[in-house]
Amino acid sequence: MNITDEIKNAAKNIKNIIAIGSGKGGVGKSTITSNLAIAISKKGYKTAVLDADVYGPTIPSFFGIYEQPFIMNNKMLPVEKDGIKIMSLGFLVEDFSAVIWRGPMIMGAIKQFFIDVEWGDIDFMLIDLPPGTGDAPLTIAQALPLKGGIIVTTPQKASAMIAARAYDFFKKLNVPVIGAIINMATYICPECGKESNLFTPAAENLLKEKTGMKIIGKLPFYYGFMEEEVPGDINNIEKNKIAAEKFNEFADLIIKECETSK
Repeated sequence: MNITDEIKNAAKNIKNIIAIGSGKGGVGKSTITSNLAIAISKKGYKTAVLDADVYGPTIPSFFGIYEQPFIMNNKMLPVEKDGIKIMSLGFLVEDFSAVIWRGPMIMGAIKQFFIDVEWGDIDFMLIDLPPGTGDAPLTIAQALPLKGGIIVTTPQKASAMIAARAYDFFKKLNVPVIGAIINMATYICPECGKESNLFTPAAENLLKEKTGMKIIGKLPFYYGFMEEEVPGDINNIEKNKIAAEKFNEFADLIIKECETSK
């Protein structure tokens, strides 16, 4: 059995797997992955997050987790927070330490995330992909029966051009793309509540014209979003009514897309 078959077999109890990609870093992909997982979990689904960004794992800090996974029967148990099972290389490496790995080591880590982790039965797993189209996202896209991919971009044209490449990556690997989320697209005045566009519609226009990709939503800037106010207490959708409404809409769309693709 090759590595692809091993991963596929180990993931057999995960019903719906969604990959969150961007093609580049710094666009809020991990933020969106985390909050989507919270929104889906709040609807009563067994939800998991796999932080596959092996070079820059940020999911643990976005959930305010500082513990390591327990080992039981030679398998790691995902850390649970907000009703979500979470696994990340960030649990296993020291803070501020560089991860310097070549392709085979990355593929081995992805394999361990499934072979050596006791996920149990999961309704929805969201995978936070690393930037680019290298070994980690390629292994995941080839080995797992992905129900869909979501592209994250910011409103600048340069970001959208890279997002279009991520879209092409999914399409070439026969992964259905649910759509794109444009992050940090607007600003909501804290005094009057008026929402203003801070950028031109260049990114949205480019994605529609060059890829035909559906834009499933735009998010505003959120003050202090995904930052700790006190240790372990993160400013996520549970503390932000506007964010909760937006991510609830995204969650409903993803659930519907997965149901129709059965």
